[in-house]
Amino acid sequence: MPRLLRSSLVHAAFGFLLMGGWTLWANHAHGLVWGPAIAQGLLSAGLTALLKKTLERLDGRFSGFVALALPPAITASAILATLTIVHRLIGTPELLATIAFPWTMSTLYAVAYNARLVADRRKTAP
Repeated sequence: MPRLLRSSLVHAAFGFLLMGGWTLWANHAHGLVWGPAIAQGLLSAGLTALLKKTLERLDGRFSGFVALALPPAITASAILATLTIVHRLIGTPELLATIAFPWTMSTLYAVAYNARLVADRRKTAP
């Protein structure tokens, strides 16, 4: 079970279902909007993996407060732009409601994961 919980595929599937489901709920006044829901699910799965890799690549490139603040700010900005552009292009009815939850969760994840990376690096520094 612990191995399953660490699986990238499981995390991607969970993100797909959670954020795709959120998109269905956020747009429920417009009927079952499957296009935006599937798009958000795929975006969430892919962006989560990219977010993690980006934070790991940025780790150690900055020092002090900048090391804590800049990497999550970079990823949060990129994710917000991506979500906004994709959902505008596909005509998602409730744009703000649709992107608010996935963007907030990805930003909180980025802040927490980046803080852990910085703390781990500081522990091992001479």
